Amino acid sequence: MEDSILQVRMFGNFSIRKGEQEINDNDNRSKKVWLLLAYMIYCRSRSITQEELVGLLWSDDESSANPLNALKTMFHRVRASLNQLDGAAGHTLIIRREGSYAWNTDVPFSFDVDDFEALCRAGAAAPDRDTRLASYLKALELYQGDFLQKLSSEPWVVPIAAYFHNMYIQALLEVLPLLEEDRRLAEAVALCRKAVEVEPYNELLYQHLMRDLLDQGEHRSVIAVYDSMSQLLFDNFGIMPADESRALYREAVRTVNDRAVSISTVREQLREPEGCGGALFCEYDFFKIIYHAEARAIARSGDAVHICLLSVTDEQGEELSKRSLDRCMENLQELIRVGLRRGDVAARCSMSQYILLLPQANYENSCKVCERIIKAFCRQYPHSPAQLHYSVQPLEPNT
Repeated sequence: MEDSILQVRMFGNFSIRKGEQEINDNDNRSKKVWLLLAYMIYCRSRSITQEELVGLLWSDDESSANPLNALKTMFHRVRASLNQLDGAAGHTLIIRREGSYAWNTDVPFSFDVDDFEALCRAGAAAPDRDTRLASYLKALELYQGDFLQKLSSEPWVVPIAAYFHNMYIQALLEVLPLLEEDRRLAEAVALCRKAVEVEPYNELLYQHLMRDLLDQGEHRSVIAVYDSMSQLLFDNFGIMPADESRALYREAVRTVNDRAVSISTVREQLREPEGCGGALFCEYDFFKIIYHAEARAIARSGDAVHICLLSVTDEQGEELSKRSLDRCMENLQELIRVGLRRGDVAARCSMSQYILLLPQANYENSCKVCERIIKAFCRQYPHSPAQLHYSVQPLEPNT
């Protein structure tokens, strides 16, 4: 019966269940117990020497005066944990063989890792799309997080976790187009939301999520996903979302109203919140749109408009550490906001730079604006390791 079969789960949390009884790795005080148990199960096809297990559990800095005795104590704790499933489970499941230890493979058990890999291989070899989709969906259901998440820093876990992580992403990218083709959009969205928690930097997953939300009319959800993704990519890599992501975002913004609205409603939606003094800060993508509008306008008016690039480095002109740079850029943004006029526009255009648009400002005045901001920064943050530099160029008319 299924209740009598051991059920081992290593994707996400590590747990072992038998019937109504379960033990899991939520007890952080027993990390070595769970490390030893996980290794025994995963390497169940062979006997493992005491020397190998001592090396697994204790680094050179942690070496015990009597490592074999310490290992026996650790196995005693492992068996005591297993006995919570069944009074004899500890000695039944872990056996000694000529000075080595082994997991008893004669005891039947289900293992999510094996089942996941088998289903992915079945999906890849399936003779038709429906069988392929069914196999992959069952596999994805088993993947509740990366392999042995709480042991992710262990050297033996790292390559295995990467292998199954990549298999999961590949299976997901096989499934999503099939679900979208069948208009099973709610399922696709649920899979994408789970996936971006497991793989938060894969922009293709966000694009699937935004497209599926858009197809369901969830325009505000698309905007929220884009904002979260763009902030994540910029904070960690200093990059902007790809053109396709920005196109999906613009479509969501353009169709945010579900039905026709009056001009008074539009005016209300466009109204800037009260108390927003100083420069207008926006995303770099929208800064470019404003730039294009100004370039068209000055082609007719001939007004002077300049752009200024404020850059942050260390004293040697090299990059600051991420922690120092993040603090500096946050402080600098506030000084730019309060130091510019309401008609000026600013955006962060790289990890270490802000771009400013100064309408009705000539070259000399634009330089003075930058120098004023730099002086204010030096005065307010005299111990900052940052050095600020600027360059000024006229905005080119769009003729």
